[in-house]
Amino acid sequence: MKRDFPEFKDFKEGKEKIGVVGLGYVGLPLAVALSKAFKVVGFDIDEGRVRELKEGYDRTGEVEGERIKSSGIEFTSSPESLKECRLIVVTVPTPIDKHKIPDLRPLKSATRTIGRNMSKGTVVVYESTVYPGVTEEICVPILEEESGLKYLEDFKVGYSPERVNPGDKNHTVEKIVKVVSGCDSETTGLLAGIYGEVIEAGVHRAPNIKTAEAAKVIENTQRDLNIALINELALIFHRLGIDTRDVLEAASTKWNFLKFEPGLVGGHCIGVDPYYLTFKAQEIGYHPEVILAGRRINDYMGKFVAESTVKLMIKEGKQILNSKVLIMGITFKENIKDIRNSRVIDIYRELESFGVKPYIYDPHADHEEVKREYGIEMIKSPEEMAPYDAVVVAVKHREFLNLKPDFFKGISVSKPIVVDVKGIYDRNTFKDVVLWRL
Repeated sequence: MKRDFPEFKDFKEGKEKIGVVGLGYVGLPLAVALSKAFKVVGFDIDEGRVRELKEGYDRTGEVEGERIKSSGIEFTSSPESLKECRLIVVTVPTPIDKHKIPDLRPLKSATRTIGRNMSKGTVVVYESTVYPGVTEEICVPILEEESGLKYLEDFKVGYSPERVNPGDKNHTVEKIVKVVSGCDSETTGLLAGIYGEVIEAGVHRAPNIKTAEAAKVIENTQRDLNIALINELALIFHRLGIDTRDVLEAASTKWNFLKFEPGLVGGHCIGVDPYYLTFKAQEIGYHPEVILAGRRINDYMGKFVAESTVKLMIKEGKQILNSKVLIMGITFKENIKDIRNSRVIDIYRELESFGVKPYIYDPHADHEEVKREYGIEMIKSPEEMAPYDAVVVAVKHREFLNLKPDFFKGISVSKPIVVDVKGIYDRNTFKDVVLWRL
């Protein structure tokens, strides 16, 4: 029996459709980009999300309404729509569980859905972050089982790691080099053609799928380790009575100094991806030392900030039990709505353990999502529960950048204590305030 696989021209001429499974921070921008050149079906199991997208509303704030409406994407929550797609791109989350172990349930579930609705001649490409081997060793057997089709004969797979930076309007999906790899040269060529049609920055062909998977997982592991070094230096400088920001400013005058900053390391990538690599390393009998050491340092920083806040309050004669602390910001980074794996919650929980009453204000985060994810009722304005015994500015939102000492004086019990996690405020300007910078 002849088993035809699609060619690039079939998609370019509109004879074949591309399906994107998972319409979140990664999937939606990709679907919109692909829609410029191809017919696209956007599938998500969240019916509410699909309804919103049909109306041109993106709750993540990544894509403007007009771009969604004019994209021509067929948004759907019906899995049967995937039967019409000969190339299916998987962009579902790959988080970790409470034990820091990769949680592949969303990926496996999406793969089962695709397998049940996959036609002969389909190419499935994964973009979700995984450890080397997941695509071929875990996903392919599921596709075979659910579809009754045979790998390489009836369907093919590829991997093209996502590189989305939420909230970044400069490094959009079209402007970041795309790594692609397929199970054979024909599939790699197809993916290079498809992505190359819409990715302005160009395409890099990795020699095999495992290499592409590994490339993705080490990108953020490298950043994690660089930040961990700076965080450890901040812990040392704190004990030496040296301002970390002053040290970094001086050191960065050398041309080859890499200027990373201390801070909380959360989100769906940097704080998660290293655990995918270390999980696989331990599975094959190697215990990673450096990577896990970096993770321990970065995971400790929320606790350190909370402890430092309490020490400042004690020095200023504040009663800790039932004191009130305002935390400004809960998203994992500035100017976005994404609260996934936010390490600000570590500050909140640690303050609670001291008997402090913490309150969170964030002009970007969705109140219902924060309540659903963390069980916390955010306040609607900084003044709502004022006065406070201390204020922790945890996220560098644009709304916080130009706040003056008078603002903090207006919401504080007495002399303001401002814990500046991101190094936003100038010491000279805030000389009448107890200012602590990480």
